[in-house]
Amino acid sequence: MVVQASLEGEAYFPSDDVMEQAFVRDWEALARFADEDLEGFWAREASELEWYQPWERVLDDSQAPFFKWFVGAKVNIVQNALDRHMTTWRKNKLALIWVGEKGDVRTYSYFELYREVCQFANLLRAMGVQKGDRVTIYMPRIPEIVTAMLACARIGAIHSVVYGGFSVDALQGRVDDSHSRVVITADGGWMNGKLVELKKTVDDAIKRCPSVETVIVIQHTGQEVWIEPGRDYWYHELKQLRITNGACTPQEMDSEDPLYILYTSGTTGTPKAILHTHGGYMVGVYSTLKYVFELNDMDRWWCTADPGWVTGHSYLVYGPLLLGATTFMYEGAPTYPYPDRWWSLVEKYGISVFYTAPTAIRGLMRFGESWPKRRDLSSLRLLGSVGEPINPEAWRWYHSVIGGQRCPIMDTWWQTETGCFMITPTPVVPLKPGSASRPFFGQRAEILDEHGNPVPDGEEGYMVLTRPWPAMMRTIYQDDERFIQQYWSKYPGKYMTGDSAKRDTDGYFWVIGRVDDVIKVSGYRLGTAEIESALVSHPAVAEAAAIGLPHDIKGQAIHVYCILRADYTPSQELMEELRQHVGMHLGPIAKPEKITFMDALPKTRSGKIMRRLLKARAQGLADGDISTLEE
Repeated sequence: MVVQASLEGEAYFPSDDVMEQAFVRDWEALARFADEDLEGFWAREASELEWYQPWERVLDDSQAPFFKWFVGAKVNIVQNALDRHMTTWRKNKLALIWVGEKGDVRTYSYFELYREVCQFANLLRAMGVQKGDRVTIYMPRIPEIVTAMLACARIGAIHSVVYGGFSVDALQGRVDDSHSRVVITADGGWMNGKLVELKKTVDDAIKRCPSVETVIVIQHTGQEVWIEPGRDYWYHELKQLRITNGACTPQEMDSEDPLYILYTSGTTGTPKAILHTHGGYMVGVYSTLKYVFELNDMDRWWCTADPGWVTGHSYLVYGPLLLGATTFMYEGAPTYPYPDRWWSLVEKYGISVFYTAPTAIRGLMRFGESWPKRRDLSSLRLLGSVGEPINPEAWRWYHSVIGGQRCPIMDTWWQTETGCFMITPTPVVPLKPGSASRPFFGQRAEILDEHGNPVPDGEEGYMVLTRPWPAMMRTIYQDDERFIQQYWSKYPGKYMTGDSAKRDTDGYFWVIGRVDDVIKVSGYRLGTAEIESALVSHPAVAEAAAIGLPHDIKGQAIHVYCILRADYTPSQELMEELRQHVGMHLGPIAKPEKITFMDALPKTRSGKIMRRLLKARAQGLADGDISTLEE
């Protein structure tokens, strides 16, 4: 890519090679079509997939904000993710490559994955699981988590995947809230060379979950676990029974029938059970992955997310399979046993499109350039970023060191609630480090003030989405009122993202952070992401978290927590140097009141910094909900 100055600020324009290979070269034309004919655009996208019965109406907004998409259509997302490939050459194409932390490898063709899913689905049906039943899945990153999700969806059950690192209380709360009858787990998993005792956590959690009747256990680590007679069953033993044999016809679902519930991280209160449906979610995920990452039959796609998060749902499991792509899954951590573990896998398996989080990129930056430069990363053609705003310094490192200055970075903004990308470039869109660029085709976004008035370009405000989209959440499971209050009450008719952002004069959106992560110092609004980006641009800082604490004069004062790179040690001199560095980048008003050096920052299991927890502890307050805090 080439840096040019025809746009405001630093911008990277796609190379001739990228333009020649692009799936959609004229971004403006497609954006104009989707904007002028929203329903026509999404109907065209949906027509590329298979439906048992066509829709009578593309969008029903008569009961907004309870929107309905592809009304009257009958479909099953697994029919599209697996079955429709059985009649094409993709039947024998690799669907999934899995590598365990211990180095073990398993691969599945589309036919093999189809067969495994049918077996699992037959088993669930034989155990009494019916359409609409909730099934909790609590597993490590192993192939069976994929087959379990798809098996549930195939028979019309609603899966609730809970991240395999959650505590007993977090798991218990989610199982109880969903009233799951069946829990699917594993004996354990591996992470950073350590054994994670999943079955033990399940045993402790479901003591307080009267709805649970059955626990299915995958044998993965080989450790001894308790098997409760009449309740617990080894999956490998059940597979040997005749009940699992043969094909399993997918359950014909209404387009609006529930597909899954997924609990948000809980950083802004008690976890919310976000509900997604078969039809609209399928179309949204399929289309966004197709346009943004342009996966083709030669690609090997690696989304590093865990299936316990929406990124894993949409772009590790469902999206790649809907496109007939080869998806890669790795069980372990990026730096175990060495900091080049991810890059060695990219090299060995020829990964061509790589999608990860800024947290991971900043963590790997800490080890310098020598580790990735040991590896041949020439197979990469596109990079992606997800989960939080990526600071420009990390963006440039990712682009230069990992992408060799040739791989465009698809910086995607979206949420558990949106189901799919909302603000994102495509490979032909000029890129600005730190900006997710523009809304996806058919979407519109606005930046509003407290009273709902649009703010001028360059000023921060509340980011809202103003048009419905197929993959949008339908409600909070069993709590329609909370759904309305949380997302639709502040600005009626507009979806409240909960994020602070600004738009520049080129129409590019810059997400600052959660609304409650905005610090107001002497009347000036400062985003935590801006402060943290300034700190990370200093060579001593690997990662930073900024919070606002009460101040008698300023209203709020900035307090910062920093992790230093390996070659630096904490000192009063360095603290003052960092304060001046932030002041130089953002102005004197942004100088931190205090800087605390730490070995680690508190984060959710999905890698988001828990600034709320830092703020509570700094003020001597109760921690609140820490069910999502990683160990």
